[in-house]
Amino acid sequence: MPRRLFFWTLCFVAWASLHAQTNSGGFPFWIQRKRVDPAPKPAGFGRPASAEELKQRDITVLSDGAGLPDGKGTAAQGEAVYRDKCASCHGTNGEGNLPQGPQLVGGIGTLATDNPIRTVGSFWPYATSVWDYIHRAMPQNQPGSLSTDDTYAVTAFLLNRNKIVETSEVMNKESLPKVRMPNRDGFVPDARPDVGKNTRTFGENRNQKSQAR
Repeated sequence: MPRRLFFWTLCFVAWASLHAQTNSGGFPFWIQRKRVDPAPKPAGFGRPASAEELKQRDITVLSDGAGLPDGKGTAAQGEAVYRDKCASCHGTNGEGNLPQGPQLVGGIGTLATDNPIRTVGSFWPYATSVWDYIHRAMPQNQPGSLSTDDTYAVTAFLLNRNKIVETSEVMNKESLPKVRMPNRDGFVPDARPDVGKNTRTFGENRNQKSQAR
């Protein structure tokens, strides 16, 4: 090929490459750089939650009672609430009604046997966790619908049926953390190093909860 024809052929190829890259919004192949796409536009749905809305949803209760709200209830008061809201799934006296709801009463002393029965009374280590779970997740068809007083009352009812508190004992944010569950010492920290490095300690959770209030 004559030199002149080779030269013009090379120029044409370079021009065509430059033209194609420029028209496509890019850069010539010899000065290409990473494309930075514009930030996506907001979808237009929702809005930032207000401080009051966040406060209403900050319902976590820790095992030492941090986060428990004002209110109170007794087992006697809780019996009526339980029969109206809970008995259809868990049985009239907490005996369970599978598959709708598990047993809540009894089983204390069975965990180390060949037939362990895990209930609120036999398995759960903290009474405050019972309150927290009922408050946020029960009843199943209307979770979170129980008032604070009703939650204290139903918790007291279950504790009483498990022979942990007396019928007349008032459960509130001061008395409930003092209830010692039969299986309080049945749980141990996870000793696996890969879990421990990424798991908050009880104290860290408690401090975070205190700072948020």
